[in-house]
Formats: sequence, C-alpha cells, structure tokens
Amino acid sequence: MNFKPLRLAVVLLGDRLAVAALSGTRLEAFTVDVENPAAALRAELDARRLPARSAFLALSRSAVTVKPIELPPVAGDVRQMVGFELERHLPFPPDDASYDFTLLPSEPAADRPAGAEQRVLITAADRRVVETALRLAEEARLRPLSLTVAAHNLPTLARVPRGSHVAWVHRAGGATDLLLVVGDTLMLSRSLSGTDDALVAEEVKRSLLALRWRGCDAVWVSGDVPAPQAPSAGPLAELGAPVTEPAWTPRAAQQLDGLAAEHRGALQLALAVASGRSVRALELLPSTVRPRRLTRAQTFTVGIAAATAVLGILALLAPGWREQRHLNRIDAEIARMDPDVKAVDRVLRDLERKRKLLAAVDGAEAAGIRPLPVLRELTEILPNDAWLTTLSLDAKGVELTGAAAAASTLIPLLENSPRLERVEFSSPVTRGRDNREQFRIRAAWEAGGAVAPTAGAPATPPGVVPAPPPGIVVPAPPTPGAPPATPAQPRRPAMTPTPPGTRP
Repeated sequence: MNFKPLRLAVVLLGDRLAVAALSGTRLEAFTVDVENPAAALRAELDARRLPARSAFLALSRSAVTVKPIELPPVAGDVRQMVGFELERHLPFPPDDASYDFTLLPSEPAADRPAGAEQRVLITAADRRVVETALRLAEEARLRPLSLTVAAHNLPTLARVPRGSHVAWVHRAGGATDLLLVVGDTLMLSRSLSGTDDALVAEEVKRSLLALRWRGCDAVWVSGDVPAPQAPSAGPLAELGAPVTEPAWTPRAAQQLDGLAAEHRGALQLALAVASGRSVRALELLPSTVRPRRLTRAQTFTVGIAAATAVLGILALLAPGWREQRHLNRIDAEIARMDPDVKAVDRVLRDLERKRKLLAAVDGAEAAGIRPLPVLRELTEILPNDAWLTTLSLDAKGVELTGAAAAASTLIPLLENSPRLERVEFSSPVTRGRDNREQFRIRAAWEAGGAVAPTAGAPATPPGVVPAPPPGIVVPAPPTPGAPPATPAQPRRPAMTPTPPGTRP
C-alpha cells in the first residue's frame, strides 16, 4: 500500500495539456487535447482512479517573459526595486503582470561592469494567462499549489555538476526551450519556435554573450529529439562542448523510460513539474490564492517551539520513567526473594505455635496445675460406658462434659474421689440419638486436692495432686482399642471403674 501523497502536475502547452501524476513509484503521464480541456482532465483523472484534489500548474516558456536585469546600486527593498524596473522590460503593463524574481550569483570581478551591484532574473506573465490557468484548475476541481514555467523545473530531474556551465536544449511539440544553468541555478531561458539545430546553436551563442560567458562545459539535449549517441559534426557541436543527454538521476531515468514516445518532450516537462519541490523559485501564482507557507524565520520559530515542547514533555516524563524502572527492579527482586520469605514465614508460624504451647505449659507449671494425676484417677473411677469430650480444670474445681448410659451413677463415683467434693450437674441431662445421656458435671477441689503449694503455703502431702489453675482445659487421653466416637459425640477413652468404698 502506497501512503505517499499524490503529486499532480498540469502543463498548459497552448491548445493541449500535459499531465503527470506521481505517487511513490507509480507514474501516470498523458496528454489532453480537446476543446474543453478541464472537463476532459477531470474525466481522465477519474477514469485512472487518481484522487487528485490539488495540482502544480505550469506554463509554456513562450507564454511568459524571462529576462535578467541589473538593479541600480541603491540600498532598499529588492522587490520594490524590481517593481520599478518592470515597466522598461515587459511588453505589457506592469499592473497586469504576475511576476517573481531570483537573485543571480555575482560574476567574477574582471567581468563585472563598473557600478553593477546586483543582477536578478525576473519572470512575468500577463494577468490573462494566469487567469486562464486558474480557471482551468477551478473547472477541473483542482486547488492550485503553484504556477511556474514548465521548462524551469527540468533541472530537478538531473544532476548538474557544481560550477559547470550547461546549455540545456529541450524540444517539445515543434518548439525549443533553451536553459542556461550554473549548477542548480537558472541563469537564463529562451523560447524558440523551431527545432533546427542551426537556429538553436545561434540562440545559444547570443545567450552566452548576454551572460558574458566565454563558453559552456556541456550541451544537453532532451525532449522529442534524442541526443546523439556519438560525437557529431552538427551546429551544436561547433559550440565547443560535448552534446549529450542530460545526466538524469537514477529515479528520473527509470521514470522517463516509461513515458510514451509520441509526446515525450511534453511529458518530460510534466514529470519535471510533478517532481519539483513544494516551494519553488519564480512563482507566478497570485498571493491571494497561494497556499499558506511559513517563512524561514517562522519555520525556525516553530521548530524551536516544537523542540521546547518535546523537551518539556520529556522533562515531565523522565522522573516517572526512572521511578518506574526502579519499581520494576524492586518487583523483580521481590519475586526472586518471595520463596525464601515464604519459607521464613512458615518457620515463624511454627515457632509461634510452639511458643504458645510452651507458654501454656510454663503457665500451668507456674500455677501449680497437675492434670495428669487427675486424669489417671478419672480413668480409674469412671465406668467403661462413660465418655468424656471435654475436661476443664481451674483453681476452683473441675468440669466434665461427655456422655454415659446413666449419668446419675457418675455423681457418687466422683464424690468418693479424695480430690473432689460438691459434685453436681451444672446443666440438665439430655439424651442423644444413640440413647446416651449427655451430661455436664461440676466438682470442687477438696482442700489440697489438686493445686501445687505456693510460696509461704504448707506443702501438699505426697501423692496428692494440686488443683489446676483457672482456664486450663485438658482433653481426656484415648485408650488403645476403644471404639471411635461419632462426629456429634467426640471420642472418649473408657475409664476403669473403682469398686465402691475403696481408695486408689
């Protein structure tokens, strides 16, 4: 897909148009020769699917006046001075002229006349010629971008050696355009109504005298008549310079090979106009319809403003960009250390659990709680059909929660214990789904029954377990071979009953 804009060139050559449409590597070149050229041009563009909305217009060399003039050595505005000189050099009133000029390079001191300060090349066209070109563009629904002399665009297709004096002869449609250039600078142009070599050679000699040239370095021939492939003895060869084809650029040579041979000279002019720059010298388009373009100073100012804006944006974004890079490095380091952190966290949680367990054991020892003798005695006292789910020990006594076939038989058994007294149910007895009675029994410690002696208190007799401190809950240990408890009734090891009236 070609994204380059379409460049359309329309050259007005008397009663016909030469058109070239250039878009990237695509080239469409054709001529229009009908009574209504504007309508035919638009129809041809639509038929070739060329979406052109603007065009570079060009006039034939014979329709304009091109002349080098010398300005008086007076300081002032050059354009104003050129306007004063137009009346002496134009065949029509200056008020009806559309003109432009370009400064010519200074001549060597030996050849420069005394008092000549500056030479300019003026190009002027009658207002009626300009209006004809603008009316054509309007009827073809095209916006004019430029209006120049077609032959003056030819140097854009070739590489002129720097400092070389070249006479360029271009033939198109029975007429000859003569250009005298030094490098890329146009010094003079002529228009001849014929293509005879003798006539052209004579005009070249007169032009060399007008420019005070001693001679030219090369004679280039282009257009309808090809240049000679070998040295010849024609009138052009008598100028003392090699007569060759122009030194086309590689791209121009490729494009010229695809042009039709029938109107080769006119199509070469159209291609040169399409290949030219957007801003061109010797512009004849009236200032009222010219596209708005920035001057060099305005372009420089806009460039400085754009560079300042870009630097300001970069200054605002640079800190955030640096912080983002720093955060990305931190995230990468965190991702690398994440497995080690998780391992350390697991170790810390395990140590915390062990620390709490150790604190609970230390607290129990400090409070004098000795649950193991109490558990051993309960295991011996309670019958085999009794199951404990919870055993809570505190400084006041013990609380047992569980299930038994007959919960009321447990009260006398616990009363016979030397460690317990005031045994009673702390909540009503209920019957579960397995016909067992759910009980909750509370008993107080007998004096010196289960609490270890503290500082300043009398020692507990040997074999007596001190009472547990408040808040200590000791689960009953499982008995090997005992059936598992149901989910609603946790497992409780069977207790070996103690015969009534005996002591352990």
